[in-house]
Amino acid sequence: MTMPTLRQLEYLVTVVDTGSFTRAAERLHVTQPALSHQIRALETTLGGPLLERLPRSVRLTPTGRAVLPHARAALAEAERLTATARRTAGLEEGELEVAVIYSVSLGILPPVLREWRRRHPGVRIRLREYSHADRLQDAMTAGRADLAIGPVPPGWTGPIRELGVEEFTVVLPADDPLAGRPSGTVALTELADRAWVHYAPDNGLADLLDHVCARAGFRPEAAVRAEQTSAAPLLAAAGLGPALVPATIVPAHFDGTLLRPDPPVRRTLTAYTRTRPDPLTVAFADLLARQARVNPV
Repeated sequence: MTMPTLRQLEYLVTVVDTGSFTRAAERLHVTQPALSHQIRALETTLGGPLLERLPRSVRLTPTGRAVLPHARAALAEAERLTATARRTAGLEEGELEVAVIYSVSLGILPPVLREWRRRHPGVRIRLREYSHADRLQDAMTAGRADLAIGPVPPGWTGPIRELGVEEFTVVLPADDPLAGRPSGTVALTELADRAWVHYAPDNGLADLLDHVCARAGFRPEAAVRAEQTSAAPLLAAAGLGPALVPATIVPAHFDGTLLRPDPPVRRTLTAYTRTRPDPLTVAFADLLARQARVNPV
């Protein structure tokens, strides 16, 4: 079924408001034949005449009187839509859906969100969290968010922006024999015979810990598996075993021991979208790149 166009509705309203095809054509900056053609097309679409042409004016038919309020409402809604889009592009209002892995929402994101709210209080952020980078990528592919923040997505064909390098640290109790060493580092092989604070199998950090330990020549035994990423450093500080955690998630005034792995354990964090991002998404990604507590790539 053919639907009326906004232009046709605008032409109808203007003819009624001016009371004349001639004056309406002048106001709309179109020729009178073009205006008449659009009105006839609208009448054809709606199945009957809308205007009665009188010698010096026009008069609405019963159908025209029924249609006119809806035409005015449609034009007003279109104006509101345009104004909203302009305010969103100007970062005055809107909503941005951001998908992240758990460690990002715990570590680098809170100060970014705080600054975003200060700068753009009218723009809401809807946060979606995922335990694994693969599920984050699947969610973005399915269109569940405007922007994803996580490790480099393999095979991604959309725009990718590198944010920096996320450093990992080994967490031990404050009274651990390895605490206080001047170098502030530890080789993972020194911890090969210990049971670790591991992660639940569906947490992406479980794969990362297994990978870096395999590279060091051993498989980490799990003393406990943390469902929540934020629990890992707390369990390690309590003496349940060493934990490998993103340095950004360690809380302030932490009472455990932090040692840098030797060799370092790092991963690059990115922000990525499916298509060329709109101004709202670009503005958030720009702030993220400036505010995120990660090392430059």
